Amino acid sequence: MGSYIPATDYDTRKMLDAIGIENIDELYRELPDRVRLRGNLNLPKGMSELEVSRKIKEISEKNVVYPIVFRGAGAYRHYIPSVVNSVISKESLSTAYTPYQPEISQGVLQSIFEFQTMICELTGMDVANASVYDGAAAAAEAIVMCQKRKRDKAFISETMHPQVLETMKTYCFGNEIELVTIPEKDGVTDLEFLDDHLDEETACVCIQHPNYYGNLEPAEEIRKMVKKRKARFIMSVNPISLGVLKTPAEYGADIAVGEGQPMGLPLSFGGPYLGFMACTKDLTRKLPGRIAGETVDSNGETGYVLTLQAREQHIRREKASSNVCSNQALCALAISVYLSAMGPEGLKQAAVQCMSKAHYMAQQLEGIGYKLVNYHEFFHEFVTESKAPVDQVMRKLEKSRILGGYPLQGDRKGQILWCCTEMNTKEEIDTVIRILKEV
Repeated sequence: MGSYIPATDYDTRKMLDAIGIENIDELYRELPDRVRLRGNLNLPKGMSELEVSRKIKEISEKNVVYPIVFRGAGAYRHYIPSVVNSVISKESLSTAYTPYQPEISQGVLQSIFEFQTMICELTGMDVANASVYDGAAAAAEAIVMCQKRKRDKAFISETMHPQVLETMKTYCFGNEIELVTIPEKDGVTDLEFLDDHLDEETACVCIQHPNYYGNLEPAEEIRKMVKKRKARFIMSVNPISLGVLKTPAEYGADIAVGEGQPMGLPLSFGGPYLGFMACTKDLTRKLPGRIAGETVDSNGETGYVLTLQAREQHIRREKASSNVCSNQALCALAISVYLSAMGPEGLKQAAVQCMSKAHYMAQQLEGIGYKLVNYHEFFHEFVTESKAPVDQVMRKLEKSRILGGYPLQGDRKGQILWCCTEMNTKEEIDTVIRILKEV
């Protein structure tokens, strides 16, 4: 394939002339010259398999894996029952990808259908899709779902995860949606700003609950303001928190989205993860990606089909509502196995432990003078001011092989976002308190 040239010099010239440029290099003129390759790659001499193995091992030993973790900020260390890896490691499942031939993909379609069902039960919504790439993509796609001809303004809370917010800005720019950021006020969404600025052009309002700082948002009040303007209400939620908190449906949300990583997916240096999306029945046809459905065949036997699938593959691209044409099939299967193994009671116990341990740690930190910042009701994350320089605190904890909370930046420099999950023990929390006393 290395010698295969899909276009002749004549074809290339015609295409360049059509778009009005002189040569292919001009396609990359936006890239800084310092990152563009000039000349050969100057690759080093090749190595044998044994040499490569030794080199990779040498590089991997630079990684530090902390046995004790008190950091979240969007990716969380939870207990994963051994049955999860046991099931998804089966050869027939570990290679599963998005089904394009439903008639011979019954197994993977059933697993997707079960995943969708569980997400609906978890969020209380009517319908869920087969997943998207991650939680940030899910939140951004939800905004596009709400766009209408005379409603092209989206209000997004500043208390959402910063990286999710950046992804939403990118999607809004590409879809010509006006994005209005709702300021943070005392660690939650500024209700006064929202009430003053919502108008008839508003398509949707999106909040994260619990938000980036761990606080529970005033979701009931926000929903009332949104519905008063006949806009859509989007909630980005932590799925584990739904073991103890009200569901998005109970809050009156139109769309529920979130990052599926806490449900059986390891941290894995940042991925692969999964974004889940669920909505009310009237928005079903606006869901991006695909939806697997259950039916019966000509013999009356249960069968599975793609009820809705990537529309941009079947219609003109410019008419498509989304460019998502795949889903995280293996990750979705892992989540389904996790939820099946945990069950409602197991999920509730995990959520209760997360919440109770976080509150215990917050009380202990207060006891040694670490002031809680913008205190509200919270799930399993909270922010404190640091009595000592943050980098000094982190270094001291790292010496004991403990990964401390996440150091916040910008206006919150000098503050730490702490996180507890069911994986943290009382003894570990007490150890952190003892070390911080020394600092």
